Amino acid sequence: MDMRKLVGDNCARIRKARGYTQEQLADLSGLSQQYLSDLERGKRNPTVVTVYEIALALGVSHLDLLQP
Repeated sequence: MDMRKLVGDNCARIRKARGYTQEQLADLSGLSQQYLSDLERGKRNPTVVTVYEIALALGVSHLDLLQP
């Protein structure tokens, strides 16, 4: 299982369910829109801290981004 793809897919799914654009999530998380775009396409290898920051911004557990 490709964890980069898994985290990216979960991030995109939850972000869209919350009605956020990548720009809005970037503002909430402190990450750049380009980083989030790359992450959602499975091109980035997020750190534990990054996963935590995204989860916090989305209002979910960090585990929600890691579960298949």
